[in-house]
Amino acid sequence: MRLPSMSQPFLLAPIAEYPPGPPGAQVRLAVLGARGVGKSAVIVRFLTKRFIGDYEPNTGNLYSRLVHLDGDHVAVQIQDTPGCIQVQEDCVQVLDSLSRCVKWAEGFLLVYSITDYSSYQSIQPLHQHIRKVHPDARTPIIIVGNKADLLHARQVQAKEGLQLANELGSLFLEISTSEDSQGVCDVFQYLCKEVSKLQHAGSTDRRRSSIIPRPKSPNMQDLKRRFKQALSSKVK
Repeated sequence: MRLPSMSQPFLLAPIAEYPPGPPGAQVRLAVLGARGVGKSAVIVRFLTKRFIGDYEPNTGNLYSRLVHLDGDHVAVQIQDTPGCIQVQEDCVQVLDSLSRCVKWAEGFLLVYSITDYSSYQSIQPLHQHIRKVHPDARTPIIIVGNKADLLHARQVQAKEGLQLANELGSLFLEISTSEDSQGVCDVFQYLCKEVSKLQHAGSTDRRRSSIIPRPKSPNMQDLKRRFKQALSSKVK
């Protein structure tokens, strides 16, 4: 499957540097998905614990916050993205536009609405694009079915979301941004932890590769043997 193109210009807000603050890790996340699935609502719910139902058209906002994670304050940057995924259209423009955001981010939240089957269909091509940019299978990607409270309008069954996640090797869960603040928080907390683990593993690998192997100590017995041989040859 290919990533579809946008119906409107796809302009991401500049990726700003996190302002100086307490020392610690910095985690960069991106939230991707089709229009109207609740990406902005999910992010704001996590950062403020508030639910806002209506938003202006999303042009790609970047949120920077200090988040309490396992007893530490972690600088978290979350890139929201416009909902411009339409599966039936050509994909070239979206690939070019998304690449900058995907390259920048270290962890990904792919969101669809359980009330919109076409938004579910956009998840696989998005996932494939991320894996092309980040071939390391350890890069965390979570698939989320949002609007789980709207059961009367469900178009995507939970088993379909789970099956897709299993095929793609990702974690999956359904959430209700409007009714379940804790569920939203758990998703981002898990994603932050996974990115932090990957960062720690990467720094450990870099430290190991930078260590110059210590030369082996000379074998004293071998040196003595050679010295005796040299002396004996001189005597002869």
